Amino acid sequence: MSELKNLVAIKDWFPEFSSDKLLIAGPCSAETENQVLQTAKEISDKTNIAVFRVGIWKPRTRPGSFEGVGEIGLNWLKKVKEQTNLKTAVEVATPEHIKLAVENDVDILWIGARTVSNPFSVQLLADELKNYDIPILIKNSLNPDIELWQGAIERIYSSGIRKIAAIHRGFYPFEKTNLRNIPKWEIPIELKTRFHNLPIIGDPSHIAGDSSLVADIAQKALDINFDGLMIETHINPKEALSDAKQQLTPNELAGLLQNIIFRSSSDLSEQHLDLLRENIDSIDKQMLELLAKRMTTVEKIGEYKKENNIAVFQLRRWEHIIRSRKEFGENMGLSEEFIKKILQLVHKESIAKQNNVMNKK
Repeated sequence: MSELKNLVAIKDWFPEFSSDKLLIAGPCSAETENQVLQTAKEISDKTNIAVFRVGIWKPRTRPGSFEGVGEIGLNWLKKVKEQTNLKTAVEVATPEHIKLAVENDVDILWIGARTVSNPFSVQLLADELKNYDIPILIKNSLNPDIELWQGAIERIYSSGIRKIAAIHRGFYPFEKTNLRNIPKWEIPIELKTRFHNLPIIGDPSHIAGDSSLVADIAQKALDINFDGLMIETHINPKEALSDAKQQLTPNELAGLLQNIIFRSSSDLSEQHLDLLRENIDSIDKQMLELLAKRMTTVEKIGEYKKENNIAVFQLRRWEHIIRSRKEFGENMGLSEEFIKKILQLVHKESIAKQNNVMNKK
């Protein structure tokens, strides 16, 4: 295990904090002053949330989409702090955003997935942050590249910031799934093994993409000992200008927090073993997903062979598979016997799939 020296524990970020579990909630975007204040008041009244989050500047894929209210929203956050006991957090993507947020007494800043994907952008933020002492949350990049995520964390750490946490918000899926972003739990687990003192916050809203799935994903994050949650919450999600489907109402948020189980930290060695087991679970699921995709392709090959009157079994192709996979697998540290057994099982199922296609009328 590694560590980022002298990181400040979450409970020591502010005098008001007493727990190492950081709970954050609020709308995807600030839309109106009333929407921001009403949501914040209900979150404050109905839950034990410590930090109110809201997007002021929204990086959108295409122009013409709602890109946030901008600087005026910072005035609304000042009123949130005046009228509730909540700390405030916003996303920053430029040095100017950092200056404006700090000047308007925002308590916590986070760096979004799109920004983390660009090391040049992260370095610009790190250079500006040398002037401040403020907690920084760093989301994973859009694509599942732990080096990008780690690099962004290290750049911010190198700027002198010591109040740092990572946010796991899932990764962009290249094929359609029931989730907005695939969690790939093994990546935050690996990050934790590299930096065991780095807090990791779960963002179940962006993984789910659907409010009905948020609770289960939030529990999963806590079950693998994440250090908190960031949950998108809106006074009226149906009318939200961005990410309407994934936002909870304050009442739904309160229900989630009442029903969720916060696990106590186990002995460090046992905790490490649990993390490694979770890694295996996640890899196994991905392995099965890949095998399912392979079989889908196999069926397409079967259809082509049927249309062109080609035999199912092709000896030269099978010999090529054995030879090339054996060489690749051995380079990955796998034994020849193991590789052969796996390939024989996969090939047997592939032949059966193609035969089924061939025999269809």
